[in-house]
Amino acid sequence: MAHRVQFDFEIDFSNGGGIQGQDFRLDIAGDDISERELADYIVADMRLLMVGAVRILDKRIIEETHKRQPIDTPSDNAVFVDLSHTIEHGLVTYKGLPAPVICDYLSRAASREKYAPGTEFQIGRIEMVTNTGTYLDCPFHRYADGKDLSEIAIAAMTDLDAVVVRAPHTPVQAIDADAFRGKEIRGRAVLVHTGWDAHWNTPRYYEGGPFLTAEAARYLREGGARLVGIDAHNIDDTRGGERPVHTILLGAGILIVEHLCNLGALPDDGFAFSATPPKFKGAGTFPVRAMAKLRSRQAREDRPDRGRTSAVASQSGKIP
Repeated sequence: MAHRVQFDFEIDFSNGGGIQGQDFRLDIAGDDISERELADYIVADMRLLMVGAVRILDKRIIEETHKRQPIDTPSDNAVFVDLSHTIEHGLVTYKGLPAPVICDYLSRAASREKYAPGTEFQIGRIEMVTNTGTYLDCPFHRYADGKDLSEIAIAAMTDLDAVVVRAPHTPVQAIDADAFRGKEIRGRAVLVHTGWDAHWNTPRYYEGGPFLTAEAARYLREGGARLVGIDAHNIDDTRGGERPVHTILLGAGILIVEHLCNLGALPDDGFAFSATPPKFKGAGTFPVRAMAKLRSRQAREDRPDRGRTSAVASQSGKIP
């Protein structure tokens, strides 16, 4: 059975007055929805202005056949897909580099001595190399005179028009320029979906993964790509000391994102990509919360990997 949410609501207007509703029923994509999401949806769907407090009352989830397309986001039907791995204490991202140490600087128990009764805080401490988790490389990572993270414009790594290039990691490791021919890449983030993220956090992840060739990097540079990402251990072949893909792309100011995941949950295009790190001076790479913003319901229906998307959706509660 499909799920619906039944609830009452009260809405106050910031310029006075208000409205109420009883026993509203809405179709939902999963088996729950937050009160905040319901409030945002009602305000947007009713096109209300000057809204103050919104109270959702007596919310109940019921099993009932959908009457229309279920709601999943409150406003323009945009859906966010998380493309980042979770960083946790002891995680090894790149073999040979130290794992992060994540601990308390100020524990909740210790904080109780500093604040009034009933008030407590936690302040964390993280020690890690910048190549941890899903991360972005900028020119300073490869070139001493290249732009560091503090010098990269927000527009260069946020809400980029994007395309997914399907390049399964079998039967060959090397992904050459042919994988990108016939694709519209100029001015876009190009995300290479190999499926290698299935081996994340296992010994196999660090050995034998797919990578781009120098020819592919030159093609992406000449084709005007703005950013190139991959769901693998490295965008370069790590069996030797050369790194032609980093050299070519970062030399042209083209950003790189490595260790992506969930690219199988995306359509080939029709979405925006973001991967924004903190504004550090003197750093050339840093973890990001990489994400895709699907712009329309049709784009979601066109995505190629319905089964895997459903698995992701069950965790995020966002994708039907």
